[in-house]
Amino acid sequence: MRLFLTAIIFLGGMLFTYLGVNFLLRPEAMATDFGMAATTNTGIGAIRGDMTAFFMITGLSMLYGSWKRNGDVLLIPAFMLGCALLGRTITFFVNGGDDGFFAPMLVEALFTVATLVGSRVLPHHEIADLD
Repeated sequence: MRLFLTAIIFLGGMLFTYLGVNFLLRPEAMATDFGMAATTNTGIGAIRGDMTAFFMITGLSMLYGSWKRNGDVLLIPAFMLGCALLGRTITFFVNGGDDGFFAPMLVEALFTVATLVGSRVLPHHEIADLD
């Protein structure tokens, strides 16, 4: 069970890191894939910076937390993905959904649950007391 959970989290980390690198290198194409468009260089910069940060922090913390078997680190992607899922849920109730709306929600829900469970199942490392 623990090995399977760790593998799922690690694979998710690879996926999110890959998406982050793609947002860094080709923001216009990735934005289009995600249903966004930038009309100015400021918009492209926001997509490149914000989406890269979201996916890279999420992915790298999943990779690190699963590789080091550190449950504390897995709270970072759990909160990141949980916030994204909350935003999409609010959007669905306020604005409705369209084709392809629920697929990202399923991915976010899966990895939110996986990282939350991983944060409880994997060990927590004590921080050394400097006193």
